[in-house]
Amino acid sequence: MFDKILIANRGEIALRVIRACREMGIASVAVHSTADADAMHVRMADESVCIGPPPSASSYLSMPAIISACEITGAQAIHPGYGFLSENATFVQMVEDHGLTFIGPRAEHIRIMGDKITAKETAAQLGIPVVPGSEGGVADVETARQVAAGIGYPVIIKATAGGGGRGMKVAHDDGALEVAFRTARTEAKAAFGNPDVYIEKYLQKPRHIEIQVFGDGRGRAVHLGERDCSLQRRHQKVLEEAPGPAITAEERARIGKVCADAMAQLGYAGAGTIEFLYEDGEFYFIEMNTRLQVEHPVTEAIFGVDLVREQICVAAGNEMTLRQEDLSIRGHAIEVRINAERVPDFAPCPGRVTQYHAPGGLGVRVDSAIYDGYSIPPYYDSLIGKLIVHGRDRPEALARLNRALSELIVDGVDTTVPLFRELLKDPDIQSGNYSIHWLERWLERHYR
Repeated sequence: MFDKILIANRGEIALRVIRACREMGIASVAVHSTADADAMHVRMADESVCIGPPPSASSYLSMPAIISACEITGAQAIHPGYGFLSENATFVQMVEDHGLTFIGPRAEHIRIMGDKITAKETAAQLGIPVVPGSEGGVADVETARQVAAGIGYPVIIKATAGGGGRGMKVAHDDGALEVAFRTARTEAKAAFGNPDVYIEKYLQKPRHIEIQVFGDGRGRAVHLGERDCSLQRRHQKVLEEAPGPAITAEERARIGKVCADAMAQLGYAGAGTIEFLYEDGEFYFIEMNTRLQVEHPVTEAIFGVDLVREQICVAAGNEMTLRQEDLSIRGHAIEVRINAERVPDFAPCPGRVTQYHAPGGLGVRVDSAIYDGYSIPPYYDSLIGKLIVHGRDRPEALARLNRALSELIVDGVDTTVPLFRELLKDPDIQSGNYSIHWLERWLERHYR
């Protein structure tokens, strides 16, 4: 087992890893920019190293600075959290070249799943169902028209190196295709430095379902059910729950086995998430995230496992303790992302937190790095916390979430807490009857 782990991240996910390390008797090292000198993860770690000025490119994305921090402190392994360098194959290779351990999958698997066309081809080869679409990238409008005619409108054009909704455009008919195609390529080039795009069938009312997988890197893998992440705004997740309210036990077992078998065949190591669009009982692969997800706590709640601890153990060469026959769902869990944003325009709202009170009680978990007097910096993601609730069933989880939101106090900055309190009143949310398009339409009705 490792003696010391460096966490190459910040905020609540850095705290999450630090806590797992402390329970395992492992020393932790926090890295931080000058803007995060007073951050909670810096205060709670056993050691800390400043790695640069506020911009992420000069600090949290600086590979040499992070490697140097390991050498200075004697850390043997790096946990990347999510975001930043967590899915950067070049960084993984650099870590290994310096005799350190990356707590996550191998570089080759990150590289395969990091390109959406290669990921889709690999998924199909592994027996994972995929969305009908182009075989590889589409270079020109005429080819795009041929592909669209073959699979039928509407279609969606996506950047091969995309994410976060950028480089992604929908065409409902042939007349709209050319503009959508050219716009997607332009956005992809600007956002990712790569204009390549591909085309898929655009589903009308799908849900976003993701399957949590975990492998030991030696040919054994398990699945930990699904999470429904369909409540999204501009392709960004807002609320996640597990199990999915629209998924049957038979569907869960079927797609879960497909995913676990695929990861075993691939020799995948550590935590990963295979994401699908789900419609009319069918699952369609869209991408794989080769890291821990923001929403991993809902899976931990219903299965009673510590995914970070498992990540560390597998990376250290220990046997994976998770066994499919031992994994059973208990109850229902929901997570909402608390962002420092002003509703309804969702503009970031950095500033000083003048008062903070976290909710508590049975089945309530708060993952946050803020505190009274903390100044939220303007340089990073606006996520300031996650509120997770667990109940015996979905109605109890919803009631518990409503109660916990009423207890949560974050003064001094605007947050998305009022949005969730309004959402919980809606009959569709109460019944679980929503798709990936639902929230955008709800926002239009309520804030136009």
